[in-house]
Amino acid sequence: MVKHIVMFDFKEENKEENLLKAKVMLEALLKTVPSLKSMEVGINFSQEERAMDMSLYSKFDDREGLEAYAIHPEHLKVVEFIKSVATASKVSDYTVG
Repeated sequence: MVKHIVMFDFKEENKEENLLKAKVMLEALLKTVPSLKSMEVGINFSQEERAMDMSLYSKFDDREGLEAYAIHPEHLKVVEFIKSVATASKVSDYTVG
């Protein structure tokens, strides 16, 4: 199993609206990307300086599934939107088992 974790910081302009839109768009990928086995999307409530605005936690059967997700047209639409409203992102991908 492969786990894919991404954290995002969003621009201040329309932040709440953009966070909600990104969450909805990401969660919709569960219905359109066959290799995506599960996903959690969370909007941060921590006030710590090191906190990021949104976290994504997803699972795939294998690396090939993650690679298929990365180039899936519906995922690319979400990536395009998030890139337009985010200031930074961090990713961690790893294999379990």
